[in-house]
Amino acid sequence: MESPGFIKKIHNRVDDEHHWLTRRKLIVFGATLIIAGLLIGLFESSDSKPVETKSEVIDLPIPEKKPGGTLPTSTEEATPLAAVELRENWNPVHVKSGQTLDGIFRQQGYSISLLHQILALNGETKGLTRIRPGDVFDFQQNDDGSFLKMRYALDEARYLLVAREADSLRVDVQEREIITEISEAEGVIDSSLFLAAKRAGLGDAMIMKLANIFGWDIDFVLDIREGDRFMLVYEKLYREGEYLRDGRILAATFINQGERFQAIWFEQGEVADYFAPDGRNMRKAFLRAPLNFSYISSSFNPRRMHPVLKRVRPHNGIDYYAPPGTPVYSAGDGTVIQSAYSRANGHHVFVKHANSIVTKYLHFTKRTVKKGQKVKQGQTIGTVGSTGLATGPHLHYEFVVNGVHRNPRTVPLPKVEPLEGPLLTAFQQNAAPMLTHLSRMEAASLYASRE
Repeated sequence: MESPGFIKKIHNRVDDEHHWLTRRKLIVFGATLIIAGLLIGLFESSDSKPVETKSEVIDLPIPEKKPGGTLPTSTEEATPLAAVELRENWNPVHVKSGQTLDGIFRQQGYSISLLHQILALNGETKGLTRIRPGDVFDFQQNDDGSFLKMRYALDEARYLLVAREADSLRVDVQEREIITEISEAEGVIDSSLFLAAKRAGLGDAMIMKLANIFGWDIDFVLDIREGDRFMLVYEKLYREGEYLRDGRILAATFINQGERFQAIWFEQGEVADYFAPDGRNMRKAFLRAPLNFSYISSSFNPRRMHPVLKRVRPHNGIDYYAPPGTPVYSAGDGTVIQSAYSRANGHHVFVKHANSIVTKYLHFTKRTVKKGQKVKQGQTIGTVGSTGLATGPHLHYEFVVNGVHRNPRTVPLPKVEPLEGPLLTAFQQNAAPMLTHLSRMEAASLYASRE
């Protein structure tokens, strides 16, 4: 009896011979068609009758979709950028540090008199004197090198156009067409959200947007586990045929330790925020973690050995180790009740919030708020340091309710009012197709992981 390995080799050989014969047949057939075509062309050279042709549509395999690829907007693949109009021949000049507008004009061979004429046209052109490094001026010239047009971006969606018409100059503010494409991305975490999102084709800004959406429910250091998943549908913005930046996240799913969190963007009237499928606002009165951190050294531990004093001392908070100078945010709206320096706490800030809640932030390099100052959730109140009794740069964060220390990681956070009535109905109608799409993405992701 032949071994399975031997049988496999036979099958492979048969397959190889089959493919070789198939290729040989195709080559012969193709050559025959070419010769036939040449002969037909010779015979028809003396015939004035048109030749009737037939076409056949051949289904080709669909290319595998890459991470971050765009979603089709209809039965055909969305290609709004494929037919971009031919651009005019502009000569771009990028403003360098220390460079002036008159220097740019001299560099282009234009007179200072021309510059003064442009600046005197209207209020928009007067603002051209306030240029900054990185700004771009585009120029067009006549065949003799004289000035024809100049444009300057006022903002993302508008530019200032100055054009010569006969013996005069005309100035216009024109719109810059921005095209939005809908894209999707998904990933599986094996070490960190950042690395998984990078593999999915997401930039730093989009990663932070994703973390911020779920940041009231998930601590992206303490709570993240290998195997956690995310899926998101988001906007990509293009201007004049070139990628500009990522836009909003329209819908997202994050599966953390088997628990599914979903968020849908909803905007109507004065409402513009992310909501869970049941209409609950994703925002809460407090952030789960008050900074963008690198790693955490210690968790809430009432009987922890102090690393400096070398004796058991309650550790009523969380230590977030991060590079010196990392911004620290206020976890919620409130009033600064202490901004000072002490031998134990170093530079520190205490913030009082509603419902008898106080948050404490220790060991800053520097403080950026003063006692009595009102602060908003997410506002920078200081930067990570190692002042006071600290063994290295980190933030020590405490959450105190009615004078009792609570674990910042697990304490229930006050919620924001949910959607109700007609707003809830409108949200659910808008959210339904997005939730369906997220479910399909999740199913496809799970199926792919089993292969």
